[in-house]
Amino acid sequence: MIIHQGIDGLRELPPGCVMSIGNFDGVHRGHLGVMELAWDLRLQRDGARIVLVTFEPHPLTVLKPEKAPPRLTPPELKRALLAAVGVDDLVVLPPTRDVLNLTAEEFWAILRDQVKPSHLIEGDTFTFGKDRGGTIDRLRGWCAQSDIELHVVESVKVALLDLLVADINSSLIRWLLANGRVRDAAICLGRPYTLAGTIVEGFKRGREIGVPTANLQVEDQLVPQDGVYAARCRIDHTDYAAAVSIGTLPTFGNPRRQIEAHLIGFNRDLYGHSISLDLIDWIREQRKFPGVDALKEQLSRDIDVSARHANIDPSQPIASVL
Repeated sequence: MIIHQGIDGLRELPPGCVMSIGNFDGVHRGHLGVMELAWDLRLQRDGARIVLVTFEPHPLTVLKPEKAPPRLTPPELKRALLAAVGVDDLVVLPPTRDVLNLTAEEFWAILRDQVKPSHLIEGDTFTFGKDRGGTIDRLRGWCAQSDIELHVVESVKVALLDLLVADINSSLIRWLLANGRVRDAAICLGRPYTLAGTIVEGFKRGREIGVPTANLQVEDQLVPQDGVYAARCRIDHTDYAAAVSIGTLPTFGNPRRQIEAHLIGFNRDLYGHSISLDLIDWIREQRKFPGVDALKEQLSRDIDVSARHANIDPSQPIASVL
């Protein structure tokens, strides 16, 4: 996948490409629906390149930082996921004032007169341009008067574990994760939610009680609700089941929120290594235990549950095995 930067990078694209514009945070099943259509159109266009145009970071980080949503996928992970689903070119638009001040008409003129894609694929709530002045209806009218064919895709609906049917979008996935519902998030994503970061030194409480953990430092990514989770971690092409604690270690009175992972069957030093954790299921809430012995007994149960969950596909809407 080729990465292009800024408006100048947008202008570098070969004419006749199949294009979609959006944030693509999470690279969820709704985004995959766009890619499926893009592949069909690519075949019709004799191998036209598939191009995604995205802002990085989110425009609200500049316009209204206090309202900017936390990332589901850090930039490197998002690029890897997009490359894996067949994106040929990714145009990264930084949310600079000169980009954000482009009106819908000005941005459309760049697409029509300079980029010249053959197809545009967008959702029915798509907006673009300064103050979101470009709506899907305006874009439909403009495309009808040009050589660009617009395809409007409907939202992908999914049944969650509580049987609620919902439209998949990044906001829903953030809400699910904020409430610890990683199984439902995986149903929307089509894969487990992944936390990516670097292993740093922690308080070493786990090592002291015979349950060593890797302390994961995550940068600029949504961390799910506090609790204990079953997870998977791949190291050197080997998958390890993991019991992951997210929270403040209430038994020890530690006020700092952290992510600790006990990798079952793994005993090497990981300090400084970058790893990722695929969250499979929520096991229990964080709670304070009367003492270390009670905590160790519970951790043993958590590890057993996590080991059983290691082979579960969390993206399938089946009942919890707990």
